[in-house]
Amino acid sequence: MCDLLFFVLAILSIYSYIWGTNTPVMKNISLLMVCLVGTLPLLSQTDTLRTPPPEVDDPAIFEEILEDIPSEQAADWEAMLHSLQDIRRKPLNINKADEQDLLELRLLNDAQVMALLQHRQMAGHFISILELQTVRGFDLDLIRQLLPYITVGGALDDYQVHIRDMLRRGGHELYMRWNTILEQEKGYQPSANPLETGYLGNGHQYYLRYRYAYGNKLSIGMTAEKDRGEEFFSGTNPQGFDFYSAHLALRNYTQRIKAIILGDFTVAMGQGLILMSGLRFGKSISSIGSKRSGLNLRPYTSASEAGFMRGAAAAIALSRQLNLTTFISLLRQDGTITNTDTLDQQGLGGGFESIGSIQISGLHRTPQEVANRGTIWRQSAGASAKWSLRQHHLAVNTLYSRTDKPLPLAERPESQFNFTGHTQVNASLDYGLRFRNTNFFGETALSGNMALAHVHGLILNLDKNSELTLLYRHYDRDFHSFAGAAIHEGSGIHNEAGLYLGLELRPTSRWKINAYADTWRHPWLKFGADAPSDGTEYRARFTYSIRRSLTVYMEIRQKNREANFRNNTSPIDYLSDTQQRHLRLHLAKTVSKALEFRTRLDLGDYDDGSDVPRLQGVSLYQDIIYKPLGKPLSFTARFALYDTDGFAVRFYQYENNMLFVASNQAYYHRGTRFYINLRYRPYKPLTLELRIAQTYWANQRSMGSGLEKLEGPVRTQAAMQLRYQF
Repeated sequence: MCDLLFFVLAILSIYSYIWGTNTPVMKNISLLMVCLVGTLPLLSQTDTLRTPPPEVDDPAIFEEILEDIPSEQAADWEAMLHSLQDIRRKPLNINKADEQDLLELRLLNDAQVMALLQHRQMAGHFISILELQTVRGFDLDLIRQLLPYITVGGALDDYQVHIRDMLRRGGHELYMRWNTILEQEKGYQPSANPLETGYLGNGHQYYLRYRYAYGNKLSIGMTAEKDRGEEFFSGTNPQGFDFYSAHLALRNYTQRIKAIILGDFTVAMGQGLILMSGLRFGKSISSIGSKRSGLNLRPYTSASEAGFMRGAAAAIALSRQLNLTTFISLLRQDGTITNTDTLDQQGLGGGFESIGSIQISGLHRTPQEVANRGTIWRQSAGASAKWSLRQHHLAVNTLYSRTDKPLPLAERPESQFNFTGHTQVNASLDYGLRFRNTNFFGETALSGNMALAHVHGLILNLDKNSELTLLYRHYDRDFHSFAGAAIHEGSGIHNEAGLYLGLELRPTSRWKINAYADTWRHPWLKFGADAPSDGTEYRARFTYSIRRSLTVYMEIRQKNREANFRNNTSPIDYLSDTQQRHLRLHLAKTVSKALEFRTRLDLGDYDDGSDVPRLQGVSLYQDIIYKPLGKPLSFTARFALYDTDGFAVRFYQYENNMLFVASNQAYYHRGTRFYINLRYRPYKPLTLELRIAQTYWANQRSMGSGLEKLEGPVRTQAAMQLRYQF
């Protein structure tokens, strides 16, 4: 109780300090450090493997990468969590799992997977999970996270289960979700001007998901969603929900049939130069995770309305070493259509339609958004032939894409080398080679105009407590890839060359150091830079932990890049150096098996290279996680304070949400934010959840813009979810 009282008093004192004085927010910040330092006397040790393993949706497990994915991919991460839940029901046999199976967990980096496979090859099968402590890069905390998902028994390659038995012995899962904003935004208010059009539907969002699964071998499911502002069983949506998705997926049915999917699915090839649909990761502090890997085919279960395929896909083992993956897709996409009368310029009359823009939001709330729905047909077909021998592989990948309307010639100089036309063809060669303690990997891709893109890297185990990653990338300015998602800093896989260096050190059992440095150059113009430009980024995290009892880390991040000078008055733009810096202090303290506190302080600033003073900001939050064992009611809560000089100095924070719901929130301006998630599980098959979240801006009179504008400084979100397993 004294610990909780300290946190409450500290937050209240900081609140009065920030709002009660005119002192700049970056001055005398020592007062804010009290919240972090004051909890250090609470240290204690626990036996990690005897404490309960973390839940699938525990943010502490995945927060490092969740905070670095784009917000529009949060729904894709939800599908990943569901996949982990399937593995939890039928754990992975680490004595028979291959590289892709282990990477599918998303809990191991490439160096750890390589170490496990090498250990198994030299020492034979694992007798106990505790034997993982002898594997390079595995500590007790990592093993504890793996416990729900792995086993040393069972049969990963058990092909004897008939599909009739899968249909009888699997499990059903039903999700229903609702959320809304309690305050009324402009789009939902009646307008006195008849020419002004608001949203066609109400302000409620509905989500429905049903899935039948037998482990991770069989999946039959359907997902439906209606966004806020869209009509429901009326008007433009007489069929009910605005978006429907369905799939039937079979995996490892026989030794020949590795995967068959009908309906919606995602595909990954190589390092993502030509195709990486579904969830895509950028640079994260987990520097060893820079290599793109994982399952090539996956059923699509997300509510995101872009970034997937719709059709059929199959992965077949032609021999023990050769696998063939192929797919075909036909999908309608949202976009604006432009009528171009090029023939009129020659006095011949006529014209044709072209694509003005491709939209991925999936929102159909206004007449214009409805008019843009499904205006583009995209056909895709591809194949990948992968030859594997032990821990090495070589693959040839091809992708064909065609839209029913062409992309037009670009009008702006920075878009001069963008793709134009209907049809795009890509091919690539990707490889993986393991030699002793080094993992070499890479991909070389070619687009239809003969432009090239390269990604080549290595992961080196320096010793049992350190790994190094080196990654080189070079993308021609006229390289074209509709669905590529390789590591990049610009707006796509083109016009970039860079070098990435990552390092992970574990000098003692309690200390871990992660760091990376990335430098890049754009040889041609790009959005926001009307000349060739370059940039660098540095990031380091120092983590101290005592098993499951305490985790404290400090993270430093700095990003420098060139951009158009902000206050330029001359007719020709020129570049200036911008700089963004970020310091984070984080503490997570487990008080008991049921109670945990997490405290975080963020400091940041931004310099746009002009005469304007450097923009500054600070953010502080306190989390309380209460999950008593054997009790039906649990909750997580947060109270946050922040004061920044605007959106340029913003702090992205991952927020614990309802079960299998991932969300990132940007904290900026001066204000507070709180949320509370209540979870009630009266009996095992049924879970009921309620979430209330509110943002308050003390120095703003409104929030949002356009039809999303909300008069007043407060925005409150309410949500409910039901999960029923049977």
